Amino acid sequence: MKGDIIHFTRDAMGGILVIDYRKHRVMTFDSIFEQSKIDRRFPHLPVHEYCRAMLLPIAFQSPRHATILGLGGGIMANALLHLLPECQVDAVELRPRVVDVAREYFSLSDSPRLNLISGDARHALESMPDDHTNLILADMYSADRMSPTQVQKEFIKQCSRVLSDAGWIALNYHRTPDLNGAFFRQLQGEFAMVLAFKSKTNNTVLFGCKQPVDLPASKDPRLGDLEKALPIDWRRLMTRVIRLG
Repeated sequence: MKGDIIHFTRDAMGGILVIDYRKHRVMTFDSIFEQSKIDRRFPHLPVHEYCRAMLLPIAFQSPRHATILGLGGGIMANALLHLLPECQVDAVELRPRVVDVAREYFSLSDSPRLNLISGDARHALESMPDDHTNLILADMYSADRMSPTQVQKEFIKQCSRVLSDAGWIALNYHRTPDLNGAFFRQLQGEFAMVLAFKSKTNNTVLFGCKQPVDLPASKDPRLGDLEKALPIDWRRLMTRVIRLG
């Protein structure tokens, strides 16, 4: 289905397009890949399956503070603010014009609980104190590839440092990292458990949690309560989570 380009801007890293379809609005960076996608009626409701899966740590804890690395259209920020009325959210975005587009075209929340940080995620992490946040969502992409930062051992080390003792991380990968490689060993060394979710578009979401947990049963009332608050089929998503270590 063809869409209508309703906005285009450019910065030093390339173009930023906003495309409207009948029900959805998409942000893309000079490419065929969708950076962000919202239902125009419900901008707090993630459309992409991997985005929905990245919220699964909330089934295990109710974070008082969350950190998003890679704002995009702000869908994850809007979802967290909607779902967790007492949660403070930091969102780090490298490109200021992406923030502008998120505000103007993707209904990015103007809540005082949202703190927008402009800059490189690596530098932002380095400036954060120990035990700063309870949840990290990392989804950093350029027009045609994932940021190399997301597969660096030092990045995982810094994320682990700024997470609380019971903290979680969720990372979106366009393909599964080498499970026998140095990066995955670093992930296993920093977290008590490592879990994975494979989306229908072949994205892999990796989760790390500081404390061991039991995966909830499909009839767990926590999942039912979350479904009422944000209808993304939490039960079905959770059944596809597997433990890697």
